[in-house]
Amino acid sequence: MHHGNQTTVSGFLLLGLSNQAEQQKVLFVLFLGMYLVTVVGNGLIILAIGLDSNLHTPMYFFLANLSLADISSVSTSVPKMLMNIQTKTQSISYENCITQMYFSIVFVVIDNFLLGVMAYDRFVAICHPLNYMTIMQPRLCVSLAVIPWVLSNAVALIHTLLLLPLLFCDSNTLPHFFCDLAPLLKLSCSDTRINELVLFIAGLSVVTFPFALILFSYICIVRAVLRISSTEGKWKAFSTCGSHLTVVLLFYGTIVGVYFFPSTTHPDGGDKIGAVLFTVVTPMMNPFIYSLRNKDMKGALRKLLSRKIFLPLMPWASDLSP
Repeated sequence: MHHGNQTTVSGFLLLGLSNQAEQQKVLFVLFLGMYLVTVVGNGLIILAIGLDSNLHTPMYFFLANLSLADISSVSTSVPKMLMNIQTKTQSISYENCITQMYFSIVFVVIDNFLLGVMAYDRFVAICHPLNYMTIMQPRLCVSLAVIPWVLSNAVALIHTLLLLPLLFCDSNTLPHFFCDLAPLLKLSCSDTRINELVLFIAGLSVVTFPFALILFSYICIVRAVLRISSTEGKWKAFSTCGSHLTVVLLFYGTIVGVYFFPSTTHPDGGDKIGAVLFTVVTPMMNPFIYSLRNKDMKGALRKLLSRKIFLPLMPWASDLSP
């Protein structure tokens, strides 16, 4: 469609992570491997939590939600990139691009809020252990899990509605491997000051509120743990938070520079590097962090992969066993 000397595009070209042909096969194998590890790893965590009654606790309920969000997050961007590499095309329709952008925002925001919720859960468990089950009742847990999904969709909807009226003129080339909000705003020839302001305010809110909850929770946790007299007791208390704290540092260490500031402040290539870290690497690392540092999870995964549980789920596998 033409508007004076402007043209609205019907689709975009995703340049991906590299335009060098010899690197495409390497990127395909690398990202296919990371995608499969992410889906299988997080899927096993969800199965283990669902099948092991010992893990039917608030902490693991929130972890299952985080794993589901991680699978969804990586599935929003990586399969399309792999398909483009395999078919040697770079195109994505306008509608699919907007849809991809919407869900990429949804799952980034969900991760933010879920990490805050999980910090609150650890705060109650360590600072108020005798009242833990009284406070963390099923109704509250469900509410704390549903609220991040509702808020994330609200944030994504606001950004999407503000983006739809923008024109993209004659340029439709995105220097990215998926349709991210910041590169789209940078590409538009319309006035994006409102979009940039909302991006900054929403990004500030989405990052600040959960991070403040995490910070408050861990200050209280540290104070409570330091009051424990025995070294073994201190280590046991800290060990229940180690996995969550590792994920928090990994996640927030990569996301702040990408979604906290307007797109014009990002250096060339910074968007892509940051996006790879928090949309692909972090979801892939979460299963390893939670399984390697958690005895209950390791035990549940061993039972899941053992013949007693795993083979009944796959009847054909019993024929292959000696």
